Amino acid sequence: MKTTPAIASLAIAAVAALGLAGCATTGTPAPTDGTASTVDAATATSAGDFGGLEALEAAARAEGALNVIALPRDWANYGAVLDAFMAKYPEITVNEAQPDISSAEEIKAAEDLAGQDTAPDVFDLGLAVAAANTDQFAEYRVAAWDDIPAALKADDARYWADYGGFMSIGYDPDVVPEPKSLEDLLGDEYRGKVALNGDPTQAGAAFAGVGLAAVQNGGSADDFQAGIDFFSELNAAGNFLKVDATPSTIASGEIAVTFDWDYLQAGYAKQLEGTRKWEVTIPEGTGYAGYYYQAINAEAPHPAAARLWQEFLYTAEAQNLWLAGGARPVLGSALEASGEIDAELWGALPAAPTDFVALTPEQSAAAGELLGEKWAAAVQ
Repeated sequence: MKTTPAIASLAIAAVAALGLAGCATTGTPAPTDGTASTVDAATATSAGDFGGLEALEAAARAEGALNVIALPRDWANYGAVLDAFMAKYPEITVNEAQPDISSAEEIKAAEDLAGQDTAPDVFDLGLAVAAANTDQFAEYRVAAWDDIPAALKADDARYWADYGGFMSIGYDPDVVPEPKSLEDLLGDEYRGKVALNGDPTQAGAAFAGVGLAAVQNGGSADDFQAGIDFFSELNAAGNFLKVDATPSTIASGEIAVTFDWDYLQAGYAKQLEGTRKWEVTIPEGTGYAGYYYQAINAEAPHPAAARLWQEFLYTAEAQNLWLAGGARPVLGSALEASGEIDAELWGALPAAPTDFVALTPEQSAAAGELLGEKWAAAVQ
């Protein structure tokens, strides 16, 4: 049965909102004729502080560069998003660093490169890492701030959701049978074949994989122990493969089953078309939804370009590019109401689970702490 994409309504599903959204702030008047602003870009909390988008664009062009990190081009259609930004702003050189590192490693890179021109300007993070590192971020409200659901943005505007999906299981039907439930993965048919997308103490997708196992095995958003126990059992059975699920490890046949976001699984299937089958299923029962969050480095070497990048990500153009990658854009419902959504792609999204959880920052922090304490021993 076709349903309205549910993840756009996580403001309702979240157990506790991060806080009520404020209106976009307006700063000291600045040039409105497209000339570079004299405003300190590093302290600007909205495009209004520059005097409007044109002045922000001029300031970003004057900087001439943007440093991004941990943005795989095959992740949620990021390649198309990056290319669209570069086509719109050819005067700004986009430096793409370390595309395959984890959310935690993004923060470490910023700390290691602090004060250098090569430090990241912006971040794309899982919620647990974002909520734990707010001191690293600058306050900023994009023009579309009011259209981001309240539960999906920090009330101090230091991080905000952008695109998301549901945790799912991808598998090669020529190698293993379709897993109807997580319990099936404990069977002999899956020996040495089940992987996560990274280390759950470091990577958001892997963290969510444990979260799905938790809510489907008697745990909850407040209790990830059941998820840790499941992977411990999976490991004891010899079925847990300690290899990161990536396009290359999946394409090579090294991995036959993986926990990952539904939009990434769809991307794997597309990439493997003609060479290997890859199918995706969301197990029956409680689902696990999650978004990735944007933030600006408080010490960004290109602060105006960092802010312009964020403004671009929340345009209808960029939001529809997430949708083209199978992800659910955070502004989907707002764009549907305004007639700016790609209706065909929006309507083609897989039906969301009827029941699902979406963690709050507090729940993410507690789960992250528990994983830090228990994960290594559980799967050693």
